[in-house]
Amino acid sequence: MKKISSWCAVIIWMALIFYLSHQPGGESSHLSGGVLTFIHALIPMFDLHENEWIHTFVRKGAHLGAYLILGALFMIALRSSYQTTLRKRAFIAFISSFLYAISDEVHQLFVPGRSGQATDVLIDSLGAAIGIGIYLAISRFMSSRNRSPR
Repeated sequence: MKKISSWCAVIIWMALIFYLSHQPGGESSHLSGGVLTFIHALIPMFDLHENEWIHTFVRKGAHLGAYLILGALFMIALRSSYQTTLRKRAFIAFISSFLYAISDEVHQLFVPGRSGQATDVLIDSLGAAIGIGIYLAISRFMSSRNRSPR
């Protein structure tokens, strides 16, 4: 059951990424603007809508965050499915995330108002690597904690 649920989490997350990538440019921009409005509500002294670089930062941060989660989810699913080295699982998780990032950018080439960008693949890959790194750090911490005498 753990194996199935962990792979379902990966598939659902990939579907969410696909759904968000399938939004036409105007809708996607509106969603980012909504995030800026929410941040502005929390920090009213700054009007974030006036700064294009902040809008870009939010959009690229969403890429990084989405793939950070995807990388970690791949690690969890691979742990439940394959009894191989941690290094090999990390490699598979990274390559899988990287290939999905490429397919996501190619997909965006066919969505009105969107474009596929190699820089987004790099940002997505960085996010996946960070997610995998966080998973590895937590895994090492937990295993060292379990080995320490009590």
